[in-house]
Amino acid sequence: MTDAVPTPPATLVIFGATGDLTRRLLIPAIINLTRSGLVGDDLHILGIGIDQGDDEMLRGKLDDFLAGLGGDQPLSKDEAWLRLRKRISYLAGDFTKDEIYGEIGKRLNGNAAFYLAVPPRFFGEIVERLAANKLTTEGENCFRRIAIEKPFGTDLASAKALNAQILSKVAESQVYRLDHFLGKETVQNLMTARFANMMIEALWNNRYIDNVQITAAEIVDVGSRGAFYDATGALRDMVPNHLFQLLAMIAMEPPNSFDAEAIRNEKSKVLKALRVYTPEEAKTHGVRGVYTAGKLNGADITAYHDTPQVAPGSKTETFVALKLYADTWRWAGVPFYLRTGKAMTARDTEIVVTFQPVPFAQFRETEVNRRLPPNRLIIQVQPDEGMSMEISIKSPGLSVDTVPVSLDFRYADQFDIGKMTGYESLIYDLMIGDQTLFQRADGIEAGWAAVQPFLDLWAKEGEPEAYAPGTMGPACADELIERDNRHWHDIGAIAKKT
Repeated sequence: MTDAVPTPPATLVIFGATGDLTRRLLIPAIINLTRSGLVGDDLHILGIGIDQGDDEMLRGKLDDFLAGLGGDQPLSKDEAWLRLRKRISYLAGDFTKDEIYGEIGKRLNGNAAFYLAVPPRFFGEIVERLAANKLTTEGENCFRRIAIEKPFGTDLASAKALNAQILSKVAESQVYRLDHFLGKETVQNLMTARFANMMIEALWNNRYIDNVQITAAEIVDVGSRGAFYDATGALRDMVPNHLFQLLAMIAMEPPNSFDAEAIRNEKSKVLKALRVYTPEEAKTHGVRGVYTAGKLNGADITAYHDTPQVAPGSKTETFVALKLYADTWRWAGVPFYLRTGKAMTARDTEIVVTFQPVPFAQFRETEVNRRLPPNRLIIQVQPDEGMSMEISIKSPGLSVDTVPVSLDFRYADQFDIGKMTGYESLIYDLMIGDQTLFQRADGIEAGWAAVQPFLDLWAKEGEPEAYAPGTMGPACADELIERDNRHWHDIGAIAKKT
C-alpha cells in the first residue's frame, strides 16, 4: 500500500460507533492508514449510536480502549490518533427512526461512506432509511457508499430477500459487502502467488492437484455469545462467507485484468460451479460436531449446551466439515475439504493444496512400492501469515533415500505487519471505490445455494457429534476424509515449527 494514493475527502459514518467492532478493528485500522499517509486530515468520522453522549463521550471511550494497546507506547498517545481524534464526532439516536437521518444529512457535505457495524437485522432498514432521506444519492463528483458486515442472510431465501431489498434502493456499485478475511495480506497475495509465478499456475489444475483443504480453527469457545451463536452455528457463521471466499480465490480462473469486476466475475463463476447436493448426497458429504466440557490450555471449558443463553436441547453445531466439488474443467474430480470449529487444538486458518504423488519412486534403498509423501503448498492466513512448500530431498549419507523438508516464508520475517488489523485494505478500498475484495450479490447467493442442502438436512434430523475441547474435532470429520484414503493436515503444524 506504500505506492497507493491518499483517500479523497469524505465522511465515514459508522452506525454502531460505540460497539466492539468499531473500537477493536475499525479505529485502529484508520489510525494505521493515517500514520501511513493514506488517510489525510480531510477524512471525518461521524459515529451513530443509541448511547447518550456527545463527541467527547465517543472520543473518551476510544481513548480508554486504545490506552490498552501498544504496550509501553499506548496507542492513545500515538500522534496519528491524536490527529484523527479531533475529526471524530457523535450523534446519539435511534437509527430505526427517520429523525436521526435528518441530523446525519446536516453533517454531510460531499463524499460519504456508511459503515453498518450493527446486527444484521438492521441492514435492510438502515439502507431503506438512508435512501428515503436521499443520503444515498450520488452526484457527478460525490460518492455515497454502504459497507455491510457479514453475516449477509441466514440462508438462500433470506440472502436473496436482503439483496433485493438493498438493491431496490441503491446500485450494486454502491454496496461493499465485507469479509474481513479478505483483508489479510496472505489472502490478497493468493492472486499474486498464482498469476505472477508460472511454476505455480502451470500446476494449478486437476492433473497435478489431488485435493485442497481449507481450515479455520479457533481455540476460543462461544463464551458470552450464546444467544447469537445458537441462532447461527458454525456453518452459517463461517462457510458461505469466509471459507467460500478463500475457496473462490484458490479456484478462480485467471481474470483478463485486475479490474474489480473482472476478478469478481471469476470468483462468482467458481461459487456458481459448486455442486449443489441432493439430500442423500448431503448426508455423506457433510458432518458436524459440538464441544463438550473439558480443559483447553489449562482453562476449564464449559460444554456448549451449558453455555448461557443456549437453548435447552439445542442442535446447533460448533464444528462443521464438508466435502465439496467445483464442477469446472480445471477442478473436475478434485475434492475441496472445508472445516471450521470452536474450542479446537489451535488457532489456525490455512489452505493446504496437496499435489498428486509421484507415480514411481525409483530410488536405491527405496522400495519400489513405497509412496513418497506428496508435495504440499500451505498458505497460512492466520495467525502467522505466510506460505510453506513441502518437498522431498535426499537425506544425508551414502544411501539414496528421501526425506520431506519445508521451504518457509513468513510475512513477519520480511515486512512489518504486526500492527495491522486486516481492515486497512478494506477501509482504504471502500474510500477509493475499489470493490475487488468485496462480495457481489450473485456470489453471496451462490454460496448460500451450496450450503442450503446441509441446512435443510440438519434442521430435520440428526444431532452434532460430541468432541472434546483441544482436539481436532469429532471423529466423524476424520471419517469424512479418511474414507477417501486422505488425512487432515495437522492443525497448528506451522506454529509448532516456529
